[in-house]
Amino acid sequence: MAQILFILIIVILVADFALERYLAFLNINMSGKELPSILRDIYDPEKYAKQQDYFRTNSRFGMLTSSFSFCIILAMYAFGGFIVVDNLVQQYIQNPIWTPILFFGVLFFANDILNIPFEIYDTFVIEQKFGFNKITPKLYILDKLKGLGMTIVLGGGILFVVIWIYTLTPTYFWLLAWAVVTAFSLFMTMFYSQLIVPLFNKQTPLEAGELRTEIEKFALKSGFNLDNIFVIDGSKRSTKANAYFSGLGSKKRIVLYDTLMDKMTVQEIVAVLAHEVGHYKHKHTLINFMISIPYTLLLFFAFGYILQSDAFAQALGGSVASFHLNAIAFSILYTPISLVLDTFMNVLSRKFEYQADAFAASYGYAPQLESGLKKLSATSLSNLMPHPLYVFFHYSHPTLYQRITKLNP
Repeated sequence: MAQILFILIIVILVADFALERYLAFLNINMSGKELPSILRDIYDPEKYAKQQDYFRTNSRFGMLTSSFSFCIILAMYAFGGFIVVDNLVQQYIQNPIWTPILFFGVLFFANDILNIPFEIYDTFVIEQKFGFNKITPKLYILDKLKGLGMTIVLGGGILFVVIWIYTLTPTYFWLLAWAVVTAFSLFMTMFYSQLIVPLFNKQTPLEAGELRTEIEKFALKSGFNLDNIFVIDGSKRSTKANAYFSGLGSKKRIVLYDTLMDKMTVQEIVAVLAHEVGHYKHKHTLINFMISIPYTLLLFFAFGYILQSDAFAQALGGSVASFHLNAIAFSILYTPISLVLDTFMNVLSRKFEYQADAFAASYGYAPQLESGLKKLSATSLSNLMPHPLYVFFHYSHPTLYQRITKLNP
């Protein structure tokens, strides 16, 4: 049984990598196609050549990083790397809770260290070359340290509770762990912008002026109680622009990047905000959360069953079932299910984006939303011609062409 599981793990790893490379190949070949007429005003010939260079540079770099990661992971599975780490950890501590935590900690930090050179090259070479990067080396280090601190406190804390539950009751582990993770997810959905974002960015209430006046007019017209409008200092890291909606109920807020305000007219910003309000009106955040409940329940049910099987640990070179070795095996064996569920969520997310666009259009903002989306694509050098199959698997938003076509039936 263990040998069959080992072979299955390797097959899934290779198949997943092959699928991703095939999709990337299709996407690269599609990128050079002639643009539809409704998109040709986004880039002049010089800017379009720059966009193509940016896309292909990122594609080649993505191929390099993903191939490197694949080789490392494949080697860890094929040559017993996980059991080596397990033996190393157990030389220092043998405890049903702290051994798995230290095991995952070693893997996390090793992976993070291996990826630092790629992160630095991406940020300070590629993004710098194309005029996007605003991060200083000091800020990069601070972000890295804060991210590590969050991972240790939040990730380590949740991991501790989940393992502790398993040691108390393996039979009902899946149900109790699911309840804890779901409660934590709900908490983060409501308070992420208030608790986490301030660690990295400064958020300030939108000042009085023409923009706030126009936003308040729209909020009144659409029946949306909008007290929390914030501007985030995204320009200290990148020139790319964005806006997002977060939270539930009284904790909802809309956040505009300062770079968005620099690049768009007042009416275009209101149109983008109307799109975000559309997400709230259609209860997309709540729907996503409700869908995640059975999704995570299925995950923990399968995980709880696998945790008690010696065969899964033996597939990685162990002898008896252990939380961490079984979890590593499970993470790969769950990949096909995760692929199907994630693809479904992307399909649903694209539908939600159409609904939010339609909401903005219903208040007469279709032209402004279209021009705003075009500006966002132009300033971020977006790929305007992704392959449909790549979009199907990976895009949470419809393509710009699809969105404009829907806005102009």
